Amino acid sequence: MCSYITEKTAIHGSAKGADGWSSVASAQVYFDHPYHVALDHALSIDFMTGDATRKVAVEMSADSARALVASILAALESGAQAHG
Repeated sequence: MCSYITEKTAIHGSAKGADGWSSVASAQVYFDHPYHVALDHALSIDFMTGDATRKVAVEMSADSARALVASILAALESGAQAHG
C-alpha cells in the first residue's frame, strides 16, 4: 500500500540536468514504492525548480539514504571546522 506521505522543505541551491544548471527552490522527500530502482521501497528526493516546471529525482535504498545523511553531516562539520 502506498502511503504518499511526503516531507517538503524550501531550499536554496542549484541542480544540473541535461539542459544545464537551474535554481532549486524545494525538495520533496518520501519513502515509498519507487518508480525506477529495483527495490520494494526506496527513499526518493525530488528537487524542484521555483516554478515547479522541472525536477531532478533521486531514488535510493534506505541504507544508502542513511549513509548519505551521515556523509552530509560529516561534510558540514568538517567544512565548518575548516572554514570557520
